[in-house]
Amino acid sequence: MNVRVLRLELKRSVAPWAGAVVLTTALAFLYLIPGSWWTGTTAWTAQWTSMALWTRSLLFYLWPLAVGLGTLQGLRDHRSKMSELLTSTPRPARHRAATLAGATAITLTSAFTLLVLVGAVQVVANTEYTHLGWLPISLVGALSLVAGAVLGMGAGRALPSVLTPPALAVGAFVFTALMQMSLGRTETTTATGLPSTEPNRVSLLSPAVQEARHALVTLSASVHVGQTIWLLAMAATGFALLVAATPRARLLALTPVLAGAVIALLVLPSDPRRMYVVDETAAELVCDGPVCVTKTQQARLADLAGPGKEALRLLHGALGSQAPVSVRENTAVLPEGSTPKWSRKTVLFDFDDDIIAAAKGEELTRALIADGMAPGCSPVGWSSFGGDEFAQTVAVGWVLGDLRPLPGTPASLRREVNAKTRPVWKELEALPRAEQRSRIDAMRTAALSCKGDAFDALKGGASR
Repeated sequence: MNVRVLRLELKRSVAPWAGAVVLTTALAFLYLIPGSWWTGTTAWTAQWTSMALWTRSLLFYLWPLAVGLGTLQGLRDHRSKMSELLTSTPRPARHRAATLAGATAITLTSAFTLLVLVGAVQVVANTEYTHLGWLPISLVGALSLVAGAVLGMGAGRALPSVLTPPALAVGAFVFTALMQMSLGRTETTTATGLPSTEPNRVSLLSPAVQEARHALVTLSASVHVGQTIWLLAMAATGFALLVAATPRARLLALTPVLAGAVIALLVLPSDPRRMYVVDETAAELVCDGPVCVTKTQQARLADLAGPGKEALRLLHGALGSQAPVSVRENTAVLPEGSTPKWSRKTVLFDFDDDIIAAAKGEELTRALIADGMAPGCSPVGWSSFGGDEFAQTVAVGWVLGDLRPLPGTPASLRREVNAKTRPVWKELEALPRAEQRSRIDAMRTAALSCKGDAFDALKGGASR
């Protein structure tokens, strides 16, 4: 492609505007609209994979924009009434199509690259774990913008109407929305009987991905391969429509996208557990004695080691041989709505847990004791406040001999927590030691198995 021709194409086309719109709207969304992409271990600037997934998730509206702007670009010759003149020139149609598509491809790729670079600069400052496993996620994202724009150009050339750009943009947006909300989701029921949904194979035809829910989760290699096949076929159809001059040629131009969809669906995994998978390398443990974190959080190990060892010492003093012997970041990635799984011998914690996230130093020791004594049993992905937190508060008070609200307890709920827990704690402290231990053991059994009410067990009720 001639550089001079490409420079002229960039000056007289909507390609630079397409890149500017993609970049500015994406940054505005990430910086101006508060959401889960701002906080926790899955913040878009916290880890490489999270950054790649969050920027890909924005394609639910960036991709329709690329399709609509590409369609507008495809109408240029028709608007200027030059179609017949251009077809009479000796220059092959594919050369003109390559220049038109190339200019838009360069600007959209540059815009998406700049978006990723903005996140990357901040990720470098926030984590010590560096890897390249996130790169395919971003590369496929850039390819999807280019493929959508080229498909739009071809559609605009084949259907030269002022209604074509808005119609295709709206259609593309409806497609991405349905893939995330209904057509791309399969209803399931968890072991606890709670309704839930999981992504299906068809949803992977959408350029957008679901939001980053866990720092250890990434897309599998088969997803990258299947989506690349589909997007390349989409781009091939768009380019074929750009050069097609007859109705027959336009119909034949649809062959790549149809064949690509079939091949992609054969390659893409059908099991949700093979779509979003655990990054085994990121989940490897880095330890300081009995206290371990994953590679993604290795920068936090120094601050966690001291409180973790102190929590184990205090737990051993209170529980004896029944006490946990290690502290470890929880690497289990369970389906949303499922019941958590805990261990008697290991204090499993999550940096996104409210009491862990709000604690430092001595307070972190209290938070780890709470997780070791009575881990919460709220279904995965659900948020609640009640019996589990009351049981943890009393259990930590029993271990330390001092009843205080746990770190992260909202100020508006502290009075309620005190009203609910102090009578139970006083009653527990007044009992003979053997009876205290019996109630604590019943509470731990209920909490660790997630069967029964742990707080009720502390009050002397049945744990099951």
